[in-house]
Amino acid sequence: MEAIYIPQLTKAPERTEVVQLDDFLPGLETLTPVRGQVKIQHHGNYLEVSGQAETIITLTCHRCLQQYNHRLSVNTSELIWLDESVNQPYDGPLEREVAVEDLVETLSPQGYFYPSEWLYEQLCLEIPQRQLCEADCAGIAATKASVNKTPEKPVDSRWASLEALKKQIP
Repeated sequence: MEAIYIPQLTKAPERTEVVQLDDFLPGLETLTPVRGQVKIQHHGNYLEVSGQAETIITLTCHRCLQQYNHRLSVNTSELIWLDESVNQPYDGPLEREVAVEDLVETLSPQGYFYPSEWLYEQLCLEIPQRQLCEADCAGIAATKASVNKTPEKPVDSRWASLEALKKQIP
């Protein structure tokens, strides 16, 4: 997927570019190619980016450790502000309080927008934190033989006297 030069977007019809997807994204292991589209609109001092895509990934269940397939789909949009000072070095204090409204994405108006990176980030945010193959997954089954099994002989000879004491207690 090609990077989009942001000043070139102002010359595009309706200041919009639509990127069709049907490819594997680098860094994201999927069973199927990522299919969908990303739409980038230039609105002067910000970009409006929206995307719809889906793919299938293989996850490992956190309870039973079995692998299962999971469909990832995104249908999201984001505003990315264009700011000249985004690439300037920061000379302020090392620690400062950041307001919630300052937690936004910014790009240089003379820079590039990478649709594949944006889509990679959106898909990674959709990967479930709690990975369960089924809602009622019981986990790894423990057998009674392995739970109640005690060794006849101590593994380490230094524990032999403790084992003898344990046999004396009724």
